[in-house]
Amino acid sequence: MAVQILVADDHPLFRDAIKSAIDIPMGDDLEPPVITEAEDFGSAMAALNDNPDTDLVLLDLSMPGSSGLSALVSVRATYPAVPVIVISGTDDVSTVRRSIDLGASGFISKSARTEVIRQGVADVLAGEIALPEGMSLGSEHDAEIGDLIRRIRTLTPQQARVLGMLGEGLLNKQIAYELGVSEATIKAHVSAVLQKLNVDSRTQAVILLSKIGSDMLRDDAADD
Repeated sequence: MAVQILVADDHPLFRDAIKSAIDIPMGDDLEPPVITEAEDFGSAMAALNDNPDTDLVLLDLSMPGSSGLSALVSVRATYPAVPVIVISGTDDVSTVRRSIDLGASGFISKSARTEVIRQGVADVLAGEIALPEGMSLGSEHDAEIGDLIRRIRTLTPQQARVLGMLGEGLLNKQIAYELGVSEATIKAHVSAVLQKLNVDSRTQAVILLSKIGSDMLRDDAADD
C-alpha cells in the first residue's frame, strides 16, 4: 500500500514544490505516495479525521486557523501516532528546537533544496528525526519558554487538544461539540490546563502558547 502524506500549507506554489519533491517511491515502496493537500488548519484536521491512517503530515505553522506551534500541539495530541514534519520559512535553531521539543519528528526549511526535502521525508518515514543539515539544537535559552514547553508536555492528550483549540479561538461549547463531550467536561479540562500552565485565565494560556512561535510568525508574515 502506498504511503499516505498530508501536505498542509496555505501557499499553492509551495504545496506544488513539496509534491514535486516527494512524488516518487519512498523506501521499499514501489509506488509514489498518495498526497493529500490542505490550505488551512481546519481542512488539515478534517483531512486527518477522514484518514486517521495518514503516514506523515508536513505542517506549515502559519496557516489560517492556527497560531504558531499551537497547530503542532493540536495535531500531536489528536493523532499521536502520526509523525509530523514542521515546514517553515523561519529555520533558526530556537524554532527548530521548540518544534522537536513539542513532538515534531522533523523540520524542513522552506528554502531547502528538493533533495533535502525528499531525504527529510524519507528519514522520518524510516523512524528517524530530520533536522536541517549540520544543526545542533543545544538547549532552550529562554527560561520562560523552556518552562512553558515542559508544562505543555505534562498535559494529557485530551488537555493538549483543548489547549490547541483554545489557541484556535474556539469557545467551550465549540470545543465540546468538536470532541463530542459535554461543556462541563471541557470546563474541567480547561481548569486543569490553566492549573498546569500556572495561569489564571484562558486568555493568559493563549498568550503563553503564542509566545512559543511569535518570532516565527512575525518573520513569516514579513515574507508574505
